[in-house]
Amino acid sequence: FIVYSPLNILIMTQFKRITLALFLFVGIFVRADEGMWFLMFIDRLNHRDMQKMGLQLTAEEIYSINHSSLKDAVVQFNGGCTAELISKDGLLLTNHHCGYDAIAELSTPEKDYLTNGYWAADRSQELKPKSLYVRFFVRMDDCTKRVLAKVSKNMTEAERDKIIREEVALIEKENSEGGKYVVNVRSFFQGNEFYFFVYQDYKDVRLVGTPPNNIGKFGGDTDNWEWPRHTGDFSMFRVYADANGDPADYSTTNVPLHPKHHLPVNLNGVKEGDFAMIMGYPGRTNRWLPAGGIDQNVKYAYPAWVEASKTAMDAMKVYMDKDAGVRLNYASKYARIANYWKNRQGMIDALTKFQTADSKAINETKFDAWANRPGNKATYGNVVKNINDYYTATNDKARHDNYLMILFRGSGYAAISRGLGAQLMTYSKANATDRAQMKMKLKAAIDEFFANSYAPAEIDILINGLNLYAAKANYELEPGIEAMYTDGSVETEIRAMFAVSLFAAKNRLYAFLEIPNAGMIENDPFFALSTNIIKHLSKRSDELIRLTDEYNKAYRLLVAGLRESGLSTIIYPDANSTLRLTYGKVSALPADKRNDAKINNYTTLQGAINKYKPQDEEFDLPQRLIELNKNKDFGRYADKAGYMPVNFLTNNDITGGNSGSPVLNGKGELIGLTFDGNIEAMAGDVIFDNKLQKTINVDIRYVLFIIDKYAGAKHIVDEMTIVQ
Repeated sequence: FIVYSPLNILIMTQFKRITLALFLFVGIFVRADEGMWFLMFIDRLNHRDMQKMGLQLTAEEIYSINHSSLKDAVVQFNGGCTAELISKDGLLLTNHHCGYDAIAELSTPEKDYLTNGYWAADRSQELKPKSLYVRFFVRMDDCTKRVLAKVSKNMTEAERDKIIREEVALIEKENSEGGKYVVNVRSFFQGNEFYFFVYQDYKDVRLVGTPPNNIGKFGGDTDNWEWPRHTGDFSMFRVYADANGDPADYSTTNVPLHPKHHLPVNLNGVKEGDFAMIMGYPGRTNRWLPAGGIDQNVKYAYPAWVEASKTAMDAMKVYMDKDAGVRLNYASKYARIANYWKNRQGMIDALTKFQTADSKAINETKFDAWANRPGNKATYGNVVKNINDYYTATNDKARHDNYLMILFRGSGYAAISRGLGAQLMTYSKANATDRAQMKMKLKAAIDEFFANSYAPAEIDILINGLNLYAAKANYELEPGIEAMYTDGSVETEIRAMFAVSLFAAKNRLYAFLEIPNAGMIENDPFFALSTNIIKHLSKRSDELIRLTDEYNKAYRLLVAGLRESGLSTIIYPDANSTLRLTYGKVSALPADKRNDAKINNYTTLQGAINKYKPQDEEFDLPQRLIELNKNKDFGRYADKAGYMPVNFLTNNDITGGNSGSPVLNGKGELIGLTFDGNIEAMAGDVIFDNKLQKTINVDIRYVLFIIDKYAGAKHIVDEMTIVQ
């Protein structure tokens, strides 16, 4: 999630004062459960504190460039989640919701793995999705001095960005070793620091096992972001490589990867106050976000997001409930939209309740006074004003843009000009030789588009979304949509488009491949609609360009000034999908009568049974699981008190992207699997609340119980390194 670099501070002109302030801050004010830390600074910043809390590893055992370490067992899963290696043969553990797309893709109405689960009896039965990869973290380094040496205060933001992009490209090329590695240079502290990250990607990743939906997604949208929770949110995959252990495209000759390190699995359980650290790839936090940005999200952007998401979900659900094939095709899209729908509403509620924008505004007033002192004014004097001017000018646009962006998430046709349409346009303009090479791939793309689309649902998603946008955006509308809406003809025109569009029927696109014509694509009503929506969404007036330029500079200077002045208590930059470590403890919430557990830091299988509703979409349970609980047939996975644990709480600092992250004890052994946070602390992406913020984890004992006792797949457990 979050990082801190002392290297940049070392070059500050007020070195002694800042170093002293930082020392006092780390030693007195920062709680161990706040912060998402770079692994390369663990020894310098966190190791002693972690040892006091229960860590028994050296910093070198956590992060090493030259030797195997914990970082070698933690991977980014398909670009958006985290996973961990738990056997010497590349066995991978992540969340059920992280593997959801792959599981849904592999499912059919006849072989519905999403609903019924799947367990490969041996490695020959492990299933390969079309596209799935994991990313290993190799190393990182600071390149701040090199990048910032290329820019000056007199540059415009556009000039600055151009120079930085050029230098970033050089750094990435220099460290890729001729394409062996993927290298990303990322900015931190709003462009005040830069680090590069070296990765290696493996693309042959296969499904090993998944529990049925009524275990892996038990509680559904009702329990999402809630505690107490009773969800077995896990799935298992395996990473394959060539005979030399190097990345390779899928092949039957590939072999399981033998990782540098895999995590031992500890079955001894957890108790209140136990040390817990989490390593993963948190996606995004906004803890430096100005007050105006929080207000814009709460009052303009997020309400539009919530309303548009619900509109799209309702349109999908009508058809998903009627047809098993449609349900499988739209399951992943629906789940993604539903997750953020509840998240954004939780953000609105939490940020409003805790008056986060008001707190930020008070601190920005103090900063503005500091910024306008004689020695600071030239650099910082207009920072707060420029930030506030930008938000005032873009509030209505933020609402407008969110209505349109959710339309792209919900409708396969809204963005067709950038997807399949763009490919067909390229094909139509290519020469005969290139077309011949492109044709089979395009046929596959056409097949995939129609396999994942259901025309009646797509029509309703598009009509309802466009009507909502036109009625509620309160901003300059895309002209074609405004004309349709004014005439009261949105539904009529969209249905007419489906009647004539190339993109409404597979056979029409197949025919196009035989006699391609660029004009047919350009003039297609859906291609034109999509092109115009995207163009309108990207439209920027000269005034908005100027305000955005001033805002970007002001935001960067705000962060720099808050650090220099000591007015901010944050010593880390925001999360941005780079590997971080967060540490804390097993931690309870106040007693809750909905939880049958003795301490409200864990839940039990009996608690899940208490929620059981036969045939209910969210709270149904397999009869075998109910029988296992009735007979107390938990095997070696039961707690010593006799119950079967399901989930537990820690106070670690996480956000989206940490899904699937390993929860580790002081010895670096796997005790759980992160999958959610609590809705009371939904403001955590903007401001960390050490009283409310909790991480919800699957107890590793429940994972193994489901694999072994429920599914009868003990051979999968047998390849793990078990500690008991």
